[in-house]
Amino acid sequence: MPSMPSPKQMVSALYGPDEFEEFVKEWIPALGSRYVLVERHGGTGDHGIDVAGYLSQQKLEGEWHNYQCKRYASALSWSTAVVEMRKMFVFAQAGHFTLPRRYVFVAPRFARTLQQTLAKPTDARSKFLTEWDSATEKFVTDLSAERRQAVKDLAAATDFSIFECADLDEVFELHRTTPHWAERFPHAPLSRGPDMIQPPAQHRADEARYVRHLLDVYRERYPGRVTDLEQVSSVEEADAHLKRQRVAFFAAESLRAFARDSTLPEYFDRLQEDVFDIVVEVAERAYPNGWERHAAVAEAAGSVQVTPTILTPFVQPLTRKGICHHLANGDRLIWCREEET
Repeated sequence: MPSMPSPKQMVSALYGPDEFEEFVKEWIPALGSRYVLVERHGGTGDHGIDVAGYLSQQKLEGEWHNYQCKRYASALSWSTAVVEMRKMFVFAQAGHFTLPRRYVFVAPRFARTLQQTLAKPTDARSKFLTEWDSATEKFVTDLSAERRQAVKDLAAATDFSIFECADLDEVFELHRTTPHWAERFPHAPLSRGPDMIQPPAQHRADEARYVRHLLDVYRERYPGRVTDLEQVSSVEEADAHLKRQRVAFFAAESLRAFARDSTLPEYFDRLQEDVFDIVVEVAERAYPNGWERHAAVAEAAGSVQVTPTILTPFVQPLTRKGICHHLANGDRLIWCREEET
């Protein structure tokens, strides 16, 4: 059976121009720039803009960045890139948009000569101006002599440090941090896992229900000693137990937030269902009290085999136990039952 192509192989060899532009559009917000909108322009009549990142509501009339997507079998060379640069100056001079603050070529690979040329902005500008008069593209040759000179003057006044290259290795590094990565490459590993959330000193609002169910357990186990949450800390065993449960809850909460922000929320939902499908059978058995029911369910949850997803490497036994409290928040698991009291 042939192995799955790597993400880089998929993007480099299998994506068409439209899909590649969409992939780049997904990556751009992860760069950290404060874009108010990222928008694709690719296609006929795009005026040399594939994907634009707007830094203000003025969009193309304000500050913006242009991402030029070139998915070719061969490395992107100066001779190809300069055509796009000419196009940008022609349409900017014609008033279709202001000059972008950044112009980023995105391609699977770049010719070393292109990278070396753009690494020296002054030399790149000189090379561009030298070649301008002999340009043969129709959008250049159709210009009047006056317009050609105006475009050349605009280029001569521009700092060519706006032009840069971003290869796929750089793109992938950040694309992995977006929710789109798991959707596009469900079999590819993530570069990092969730950031663990430590239980805050004060209980959060989203802890209220599962903690209430645990309080019922403590009331039942320590009658007369625990009647409300404030009294739990005065009973050493109950206090230690609650602290462990909060650590477990936030281990699961860390994964839930990670799934929401870096993969797909549905993966955490699937994980919850996997845990519930197993532990509900354990929870439905008869127990002398809620303490025993919770202990049995937590033990069963710790070894649940989960459906393989991109989250699987980060699902630890503590996470599975914490999911039980997420389920208790929705009253899908209840530790104390009236018929047993």
